[in-house]
Amino acid sequence: MQLSKIVWRVLTVFYYAKVATSSKLLSGGTIVAFNNDTGLFNIIRNGSLLINEDRITTIFDAALPDDIPPDAELVDCTNKIITPGFVDTHRHGWQTVFKTLGSNTTLSEYAARYSALAGLALFTPDDLYISQLTGIYEALAAGVTTILDHAHHTWTRDHAAAGWQASVDSGARIFFAYAFQNTSTDFQVPQQMAHWRELAASTSTGLSKLCIAYDDFTDNPESITQSVVDLAKEYNVAALTTHQVEGPWMFGNTPEDLNRVGILNSSIPVVISHSAFLTARGAQLLRSTNQHISITAESEMHYGHVHPTSHLILDQASLGIDTHFTFSTDILTQARIWLQRVRERLYSYTVVDRWEIPDSNPMSVNQAFLLATRQGGLALGRDDIGVITPDAKADIVVWDGRSPALLGWTDPIAAVILHASVGDIEHVLVNGEFVKRDKKLIIEGYEGVQDRFLETAGRIQATLKATPLPVQAGTFLTGYPYGAVMQADVQRGEGTGYGPSYV
Repeated sequence: MQLSKIVWRVLTVFYYAKVATSSKLLSGGTIVAFNNDTGLFNIIRNGSLLINEDRITTIFDAALPDDIPPDAELVDCTNKIITPGFVDTHRHGWQTVFKTLGSNTTLSEYAARYSALAGLALFTPDDLYISQLTGIYEALAAGVTTILDHAHHTWTRDHAAAGWQASVDSGARIFFAYAFQNTSTDFQVPQQMAHWRELAASTSTGLSKLCIAYDDFTDNPESITQSVVDLAKEYNVAALTTHQVEGPWMFGNTPEDLNRVGILNSSIPVVISHSAFLTARGAQLLRSTNQHISITAESEMHYGHVHPTSHLILDQASLGIDTHFTFSTDILTQARIWLQRVRERLYSYTVVDRWEIPDSNPMSVNQAFLLATRQGGLALGRDDIGVITPDAKADIVVWDGRSPALLGWTDPIAAVILHASVGDIEHVLVNGEFVKRDKKLIIEGYEGVQDRFLETAGRIQATLKATPLPVQAGTFLTGYPYGAVMQADVQRGEGTGYGPSYV
């Protein structure tokens, strides 16, 4: 038996050298599978994962099982951790070219300088295409295999089409949420909806799904909002998403608003990003309709949306990135930050408010991993994304268990959530195909993409550097006043160490 396995291994390697195969066996790794019956993970050590075309077909508890296709490609995963790909339920991919410009920005400054309100004057359609494409490649390298992209770059037909085409070309699983929005051009919501229909009619079945984003449930005329809802229902879109940031920001789009127009209680997956200042009524609506929020932990702390109640609705939550040009592009970092943020908050109820000693840890690494994977799939209405189970989509991340950061691990989930970095990702597969292998992206002509992106980024960044920062004084556009923020002081004696941005 052992000899036959050795012979089989040699023949498999030889076969793969000659032709591409549709089957792959990830062999010898520790697999973080999911048990739908228990709702818990099933850790399989020294197991193997058989992929046929775009699906996981079988999970074995042996490294080299007997019953596998003779032409399957063997991928040695000895000493490696095999997990599902991460699911990002909120991102603005088109903003990649702004990288590092917003390191100390606030939400009000972002709105005036980097948001959809400011983008038209900066981007040609070609600029937008390369910025979107490069940002998706960055996400793939970080193990993010599924993205709900809130595409609010729909200022013109050409800009909208460029972002969509980049998503299609990327090879990632993109839920492209075309934003219907009020713009400064004559390309308004009715024209955007007509263009959306054209794209839908010309779109073939593939990894990218044409979805809808809409941020005016609270303020737009009822007739326009209802036409958006009717379109979503007519096409039974794969997802609809919106921003909710309340409190003094007053951006609206609460679950109550969405429920009022009949979209929340429908068959369409709805993802409400941020849900800052979510109310108890709104949370109950999410639970009763089985709809989800997207927590973008790093963003909400960076910009000042904050998230005062998000920890109370984690059963209907997922994780997102938001504006990856300002901070991390990977869901792993979001999961780690959010895990510790929730721990700190829940510990405080015991330690600070009651002066008691905690008798347990309030949130586990397993829960953080669920938010980063399976919960994202469920938010998108997909139980075959973000999990390793038979018949799930073969979106896989393989981690180098012998890297300096992971050496000595025993709990694979703790290893990933608390110790790993994106530099430990060895392979990434989307839909059963490698997009990253041996720690390198597998993208034909990637150097050309990089060169084109750098030219675009240099030009757009130069324009922004020459543009004065918006004044944050008086009142914000919602009518609430700007308030002074206490700044940190990390320097002994005079000065605080805050310093300028070195752009």
